[in-house]
Amino acid sequence: MLQATFDLMPLWAFVAACGVTLMAGFVKGAVGFAMPLVMISGLSLFLDPLVAVAGIIFPIVMSNLLQVLRFPLSEAAAVLREFWRYILIVCVMIVLVAQFVTAIPTQTFYLVLGVPVVILSLIQLSGVRFRIPPRWRHASEWGVGFLSGAIGGLTGTWGPPTVLYLIALEMPKAKQLLVQGVVYGLGSVSLLAGHLQSGVLNAVTMPWSAALLIPAFLGMQIGFWMSDRLNPEMFRRATLVVLIVAGANLVRRGLIG
Repeated sequence: MLQATFDLMPLWAFVAACGVTLMAGFVKGAVGFAMPLVMISGLSLFLDPLVAVAGIIFPIVMSNLLQVLRFPLSEAAAVLREFWRYILIVCVMIVLVAQFVTAIPTQTFYLVLGVPVVILSLIQLSGVRFRIPPRWRHASEWGVGFLSGAIGGLTGTWGPPTVLYLIALEMPKAKQLLVQGVVYGLGSVSLLAGHLQSGVLNAVTMPWSAALLIPAFLGMQIGFWMSDRLNPEMFRRATLVVLIVAGANLVRRGLIG
């Protein structure tokens, strides 16, 4: 497994990637979000963007399935019945858009990765809130789901648009976490399927992504343990600031190389 990974990158890059993934897992365990954002923005600083995208896939699947399993099956089934439109379009768009990532030039891909990270992090950091009236609920599920899935297929992260959408519906926090778990879990399986088809995840990159499962899992366990000892809001805001800086650097690379 490791030999295939070292064919993709030098040892120092693999060690750095494990560090980024450990931190991403810690953030996920501590505040319940941003694992793909942290990984894709961090790994893309020193790895080819497609290698970075391949690396995040297995850790995302693992972390999101763990999140889903924290809820009773009956509650997850109820979310599927209520949000089937949103979940369906997110999953379909992830699979479809993932097929185009290999055709995007490297510098353009840096922009594709960096711009959503910066915009979505700024929106969350600023506390901007939208409100969707009940009469627009079904139409908004298709529209926001289309956008979330498209971003997810390109960058591997559809969490921030989903969070903003649930807040706009004025949904209680406890239910938000349940819906996020189901959307993230099914979306991560779609991402896996999409990149098996696109070729991003292949015999060479699978061992690389699998190797990152270990630091991702350890980071999550540390995050779970530390969650009661942290100020979650302060930590969330600090994480978003770091993401904005990392995303801005990706944009810079996309614009000037």
